[in-house]
Amino acid sequence: MKATVAWWDLSGSGHSIASLRAYLRDEAVDRFASVEGLRLKFWIADPATERWGAVLLWESAEAAARPLAPRAAELIGRAPVQYTVFDVEATVEGVHTLPGLPGPGLIREEPAGRA
Repeated sequence: MKATVAWWDLSGSGHSIASLRAYLRDEAVDRFASVEGLRLKFWIADPATERWGAVLLWESAEAAARPLAPRAAELIGRAPVQYTVFDVEATVEGVHTLPGLPGPGLIREEPAGRA
């Protein structure tokens, strides 16, 4: 398995974490649900530094190497400042009380239209 991590600096992009949550809710989550070879994707944000990103877990190096439509880069107006591919040494899911994935995230907690 492979993991990829992408980070964007949103400062000066005209986008905020809130505006990108609307993109997740309206488009991205459903689109990525049908990507072949993708085991898991979660989007991450750091409001204090205006950073937005994603972590993707792929079933193989071949799946991780397939090009994806650069929709986030299109919206933000630039490529990520960091894009790294990692080998996955192991995975585990611990004991928790949350419902199964796709799990609650801030896009599920914020009403639509509040971007």
